[in-house]
Order: sequence, then structure tokens, then C-alpha cells
Amino acid sequence: ADILQRVALTKRGKHKPHELSGGERQRVAIARAMVMRPQVLLADEPTGNLDRKSAAQIAILMDELQQECGTAIVLVTHDVELAKTMDQVITLSDGKIIS
Repeated sequence: ADILQRVALTKRGKHKPHELSGGERQRVAIARAMVMRPQVLLADEPTGNLDRKSAAQIAILMDELQQECGTAIVLVTHDVELAKTMDQVITLSDGKIIS
């Protein structure tokens, strides 16, 4: 329940996946991963289908998970603003590390 609240889906907790929007499904996927408090979280475009406000909330939530549980987050994104919130950024271009 805490994680659903943190991804702003408390009222949608009883809904089936087909009853959720793409963004809601993405937030559920993040919540499901986070509830297990993993040592490592692999996230491929975790905010790709979200509006700016929801994306910012997810970035904060992932940061909190990292702080609270020591979870290492490996994140792949095209979202420059999200990348700026990460501790370390590796930039790829045409399959090569450029920074």
C-alpha cells in the first residue's frame, strides 16, 4: 500500500492491468520492482510513458529506494533531465561510450 501511494496509484490498486493506462502500467511495474527492495534495479526507460510530473515523482521514488535500501539502479533513458538526477552517467552514441 505504501508503494502504491508513492506512485500515486492507491485508488487503482484493485484494477486489472487492462483497466490501466500505459503510464499507470509503467508506474505499477516500478512499484512491483521496488516492493521487493532489490539490491539491483534494472530500469529501461522507466519514465518513458509518463508526464513530466509523474516522471519527476518516479525519479524521486527511485532515489529514495536507493537511499533507504542501498539499491543500485542501472537506468537506461533518453530523458536528459532524469539522467541528471543520477549519481553517475555514461553516455553512449552509436554503441560507443562517449562520456
